[in-house]
Amino acid sequence: MAKFTIPAYGASGSLIGGKHLEAMEIERNTPINDEVLIQILYCGVCHSDLHQVHNDWKNTIYPCVPGHEIVGRIIETGPNTTRFSKGDIVGVGCMVDSCKSCASCEHGEEQYCLGPVGPTMTYNGYFKPDGSEYNTFGGYSTHITVQESFVLDIPKNLPVASIAPILCAGVTTYSPLKRANINQGDKVAIIGIGGLGHMAVKIAKAMGANVTAITSREEKRQAANELGADSVLVYEDEDDLKNYENAFKFMLCTIPYPFDINPYICLLQPHGSLITVGLLGPYKKPANNMELAKMNRTIGGSLIGSIAETQEVLDFCSEHRITPDVEMIEMKDINNAFEMLKDEEVRFRYVIDMESLKPDPAGKAS
Repeated sequence: MAKFTIPAYGASGSLIGGKHLEAMEIERNTPINDEVLIQILYCGVCHSDLHQVHNDWKNTIYPCVPGHEIVGRIIETGPNTTRFSKGDIVGVGCMVDSCKSCASCEHGEEQYCLGPVGPTMTYNGYFKPDGSEYNTFGGYSTHITVQESFVLDIPKNLPVASIAPILCAGVTTYSPLKRANINQGDKVAIIGIGGLGHMAVKIAKAMGANVTAITSREEKRQAANELGADSVLVYEDEDDLKNYENAFKFMLCTIPYPFDINPYICLLQPHGSLITVGLLGPYKKPANNMELAKMNRTIGGSLIGSIAETQEVLDFCSEHRITPDVEMIEMKDINNAFEMLKDEEVRFRYVIDMESLKPDPAGKAS
């Protein structure tokens, strides 16, 4: 299998202690069998990227090259490809492989792969490390080689420069909203109006829901209204919280760090459910089972979405003319972007123009 070297940006170790993402070189394989080689045009910056390079989940393999919201152009295909051709604009999301033979994979839910190591993530290798230190490198690079069954078709009416976040933020919120069977007029709350939350508001509105955006910051009220929310609840207003007790059929929480879930449980209708995305760890306080049981409420979690659901949400966004709100940056600005992301100062998603990572005449990444 032939390999070639490309420029990338990544972390050689934990960023704790003043370290930064830095220019580096990585190897990619030339495409074989049903693989395609993609020149990366744009890559979204996800809060998971920040968690992973900081080793917040205690599973990071270094060097770590983040990026799982990838949009690019196919420049080479393997001999057995059937779905895509050279020149096609395509996407790559959070996964690049799975065992393909377990019950979850056969049911089209690769994100819940039951194989020995789980799904293979676009960066940081296996979801359940098996001790082999198997690593993969993501979209903070100029090229990526992926088997075509994990490549997404980009609808032609979507703006290529701004759609990368649909491949993670879009499907991560679309998947639980779809499973909740949202009907016209159902009352839905979206907790947290950031990279995931702003997409959730738009998607839930397009599904016909009556959407309340819940934020901890009064200054986000106008932004939530502009996204299409029917109402806005500021979490710190206790009177406001009281007014929304027993209000919602479904709540989607996009807060990516530990928080107290209990004040939100009381906002669910009888038989209502609350799903958390983005938080891969415990809540700050245990859930009060009395508040759950007395109204038959349910809390749960959801992990990204399947490849089929990722294609669905792309097509759904195409049909409803939904695009993420993004700020375009160059690769050299990524460390400042991480600081802004950590301080919740992003509106609402950064996207890297990967043209800015092309090698300079001396052969080094710019």
